[in-house]
Amino acid sequence: MSAPRRPTDPTGLERYYVLTGGRSKPAGPAATLDVATLVVSRTGPQPSPQPGLQHEHEEILRRCREPLSVAELGAHLGLPFNIIAVLLADLLEAGRVETRDPVPANSAGLGPDLALLEEVLSGLQRL
Repeated sequence: MSAPRRPTDPTGLERYYVLTGGRSKPAGPAATLDVATLVVSRTGPQPSPQPGLQHEHEEILRRCREPLSVAELGAHLGLPFNIIAVLLADLLEAGRVETRDPVPANSAGLGPDLALLEEVLSGLQRL
């Protein structure tokens, strides 16, 4: 007779608990992350597997060779924002990634072309 099967967690909460080590929110510099924050890996082009890093940490490092927003990371990995933020806190603390606040276009003197926006709005209204 085989051992009784344990019911699976359809919500994924057990997986999230394991991924974050029971933490529900990030600490330190990752506490100020938002969905538009850009993340870039500080490792070389082919990050080598590191002891103590979970698969998701390695996947973040691989995907962030070029700057990627926290929202994009969450979409690629299929994880909610708070879980991504906790994983990023681990990588920030280890010095494996750095974060950059997105620069608003208006403050950089590169605001949107008003004429182009008016043309787009006009075209949408004609639909």
